[in-house]
Amino acid sequence: MSAGRSRGALASVRTLALDRPGAALAAMLLGAVALAALFAPFIAPQNPFDLASFDVLDAELPPAWLEGGSRHFLLGADSQGRDLFSAILYGTRISLTVGVLAVAIQAAIGIPLGLIAGYVGGRVDRLIARAADVQLSLSTLMLAIIALALVRAGLGGETLGRFAVPLLVVVIGLAEWPYFARTARAATQVEAAKDHVRAGRALGASDATIVRRHILPNILSPLIVVATTQVAGAIMAEAALSFLGLGLPMTEPSLGTLIRSGYDLIFAGIWWVTVLPGLTLVGVLVAVNVLGDALRDALDPRLTAR
Repeated sequence: MSAGRSRGALASVRTLALDRPGAALAAMLLGAVALAALFAPFIAPQNPFDLASFDVLDAELPPAWLEGGSRHFLLGADSQGRDLFSAILYGTRISLTVGVLAVAIQAAIGIPLGLIAGYVGGRVDRLIARAADVQLSLSTLMLAIIALALVRAGLGGETLGRFAVPLLVVVIGLAEWPYFARTARAATQVEAAKDHVRAGRALGASDATIVRRHILPNILSPLIVVATTQVAGAIMAEAALSFLGLGLPMTEPSLGTLIRSGYDLIFAGIWWVTVLPGLTLVGVLVAVNVLGDALRDALDPRLTAR
């Protein structure tokens, strides 16, 4: 049955790609950006982490297509003389890594709790639901700011710089697990009331077997949609925290730190240091959201039927 559902979902995705070329374009754009970020060490002309490779004489060079630009700096250079194209490639890799790993933590916490709440019900369901409500009442950025500020005050800025990426992943992951829990809970309640689940219970299957074989495979579609939207949210949270100076240090390029590094320069006409990483961030977020909408349309049978 699950194999048939998988084939049906793939057919729906293929049909939707033909009907909505914008979604296919977003998927290709996101795939190209992800591949470029993954192979950044082989593509980038400069290692943006190697301070010895920077030349202060190259600082604030405009992009190659503008007057005064150099063919060695396709997208220009920042105030340190760092090649902006290389920094964007490495920065996109860091931002995507934070987004994907943070969502993995959210899913690892939220999906099991949602399955338990939806399947067991009663007091357990109410307890998990209240915990999710309390967590959602707190702003993700506020929690991240408090946690990272406490780490900075307790361990120092140097330690925060060394462990900035894992700290951001953990903080963002722990802050937004309720989205997965709520979706998994609602979908589990629907699946648990179906005849095949009742038949499994009547045949003596254990609760763990029923959840693993009959419920979890059938609720993956809405969870995949939640995952795509949450990746965009995690990337945006990392960018916002880095822009505020509470995320990655300036020596580690992410899209947020690159936007921040050129913010004071934009009014002096050096717009590329902020605008180009900003456009990259917007492009990634739009592609992820468009792809998430397309997956929702493809995997929701009610929308597909229309």
